[in-house]
Amino acid sequence: MKIAFVGKGGSGKTTLAALLARHLAAAPDRPPLLAIDADINQHLAAALGAADDATRPALGDHLAQIKDYLRGDNPRISSAAAMVKTTPPGRGSRLLTIDGPNPVYDLVVREVGGVRLAVTGPFAEQDLGVACYHGKVGAVELLLNHLLDGPGEYAVVDMTAGADSFASGLFTRFDATFLVCEPTVRGVAVYRQYLGHARDRGVRVHVVGNKIVDGSDVAFLRAEVGDDLLTWFGRSDWVRAAERGEVRPLDALEPANHAALRLVREAADAAEKDWHRYARQAAEFHRRNAIAWANDRIGEDLADQIDPDFVLGDHRQLVR
Repeated sequence: MKIAFVGKGGSGKTTLAALLARHLAAAPDRPPLLAIDADINQHLAAALGAADDATRPALGDHLAQIKDYLRGDNPRISSAAAMVKTTPPGRGSRLLTIDGPNPVYDLVVREVGGVRLAVTGPFAEQDLGVACYHGKVGAVELLLNHLLDGPGEYAVVDMTAGADSFASGLFTRFDATFLVCEPTVRGVAVYRQYLGHARDRGVRVHVVGNKIVDGSDVAFLRAEVGDDLLTWFGRSDWVRAAERGEVRPLDALEPANHAALRLVREAADAAEKDWHRYARQAAEFHRRNAIAWANDRIGEDLADQIDPDFVLGDHRQLVR
């Protein structure tokens, strides 16, 4: 399952993404797992227990190598430089699995707190005023477009805050989307904005309440989001310690919050895996981006990169 955590900035989505990743990594079945930090603030490594001064290779710093590898010998793609963030796979492309091995993961994946992690990379000083962070996040979209994940395998992505993921087709690249929502008017406003776009594309959104103090907070969320409310996390000494840099053992997490984590995993496991829809959406957003900006930038019609008969899920045997 490809899993996204989205929500308002400060809602706690990074904390909950890290919690789920640690929960999966500690599970008795030890499922294949890859965590990806696609947020401009890049706090997932710290939430997993990394030292603040730890340096990690970034997807955005290796975009040329990633494109060159994923392109393979796909005849529809004229060069690695002609690949953009929405370029879909086709016959001849190299595909990825959750646990590799492959040269892309050798470049950018490192273990943090028992979790294999890839980071997009921070918005650097040299980017200020001249670059868009969506270019860096494009590395995540390319990776997900070429990622074959099977039952009981998980890619957990901490997404950019608010509705930034709608700048491309990235919001359609997930099987399960968990919107972390505080019991506030602003938190619910982000939910409604996200839902308006997501439901038009068949994206199922589960609301996960966070920073819940009492029953009135739960009642507020139920009244505002209805059946989309999957579960909620209460105020937590464990989380407060984590936010101060103290990473406690996962079994010290409060039982109610442990139960909420189990519900999140169950909802992800129950999500529909529709590879044909995945391919259609990839093609749709690639055409949109080609017309809007990419054809002019690359100097060719990038719609020709779409392999109309290629469905990612039909090719799992090619990477085993």
